[in-house]
Amino acid sequence: MNKNNILTIGEHEELIDKAAHWFHRKWNIPESAYRESMEECLKNSSAVPQWYVVMDGEEIIAGCGVIENDFHERRDLAPNVCAVYVEEPYRRRGIAGDMLRFVCDEFAAKGIHSLYLVTDHTAFYERYGWEFLCMVKDCSEGLTRMYIHRQSPISS
Repeated sequence: MNKNNILTIGEHEELIDKAAHWFHRKWNIPESAYRESMEECLKNSSAVPQWYVVMDGEEIIAGCGVIENDFHERRDLAPNVCAVYVEEPYRRRGIAGDMLRFVCDEFAAKGIHSLYLVTDHTAFYERYGWEFLCMVKDCSEGLTRMYIHRQSPISS
């Protein structure tokens, strides 16, 4: 998988409906919420929100987003990588790692060198340079793991 397979929804408006439907099926968040966020990245010149998909032909096989807050109480820990998902037949091929590196590099180029994410996974994100930061309350008042990825500014 190379970076050319990772498409930014902001540069591929034609994928909004397909991507909103795909993310909805994976995470059970209303399709309209995904569509609204994806449409926002088309007209908003700021870094957030952003959405990414990986395609195999005409099919979405993986995706993720970057939003201000991924349903947790720590509004100060932003922006958040969210909705990271790779279809099961495509797992263990490095696709998630490629997406995460792509997103971190893209945000570093925009001057955002720290990204956060919440997850119940342990050990997965560490493989890709993420560090456990703390436990945070999620929207259901449960606790979940907060990770941070710090990327040094690239010097020329």
